[in-house]
Amino acid sequence: MTMSTIPQYRIRGLNLWGFRGMSHFLDHLFQDGQIKSGTLVAINAEKVLTAENDKALHQLLDEAEYLYADGISIVRAIRRKYRDAQVSRIAGADLWEALMERAGREGTPVFLVGGKPEILAQTVNKLRSQWNVNVVGSQDGYFTAEERDAVFERIHASGAEIVTVAMGSPKQEIFMRDCRKIHASSLYMGVGGTYDVFTGHVKRAPKIWQNLGLEWLYRLLSQPSRIRRQIKLLKFLGYYYSGKL
Repeated sequence: MTMSTIPQYRIRGLNLWGFRGMSHFLDHLFQDGQIKSGTLVAINAEKVLTAENDKALHQLLDEAEYLYADGISIVRAIRRKYRDAQVSRIAGADLWEALMERAGREGTPVFLVGGKPEILAQTVNKLRSQWNVNVVGSQDGYFTAEERDAVFERIHASGAEIVTVAMGSPKQEIFMRDCRKIHASSLYMGVGGTYDVFTGHVKRAPKIWQNLGLEWLYRLLSQPSRIRRQIKLLKFLGYYYSGKL
């Protein structure tokens, strides 16, 4: 299936790909036995609202090839606006693990960026032992602005075909955009705190909460300090019910 046959859905000025599920997404990325190039960016309601007030972030998202529905609120928004949409929520952490597992099977070279040095080292070791991932290089998130170009050159020299960046938004989107100027042929993915989850340092919501679309509530109950962020999302709820998606 080509990109032209995969539906796109426009939510608040952003174009999202309508993948039906994880296997649909992965089969497209590894179509014809070769990994595609481009940038993967997870989209949730919070990122949509931030992009509305941040022109630089909006431009970064416009330039990324693959915006996908990471948040249940985005999936519901698409289904409300496009009645026949067959789109599924694809959590970034799950997509990254599935991508790494497929990379291990295919022998695809991978470069990891971001996170604390000890977390990154644990991530590399687990990827190699669990899925035999060909990790050709890594760089923790503690490098200076002056060292960025050297990191880009290391990534380019490694021959990596997948580069995953755990620096939080919008830092990771900026890093991926700039790195692509040096190393354009890779598939890039921003992964936020995924390395922490993968190594067991951060606990995700139980599967039943995820399946019910309540992972956001679990995080709120675990971290009450997130309440301010959640209150801001009432604006997205307003878009949802007023037909302004």
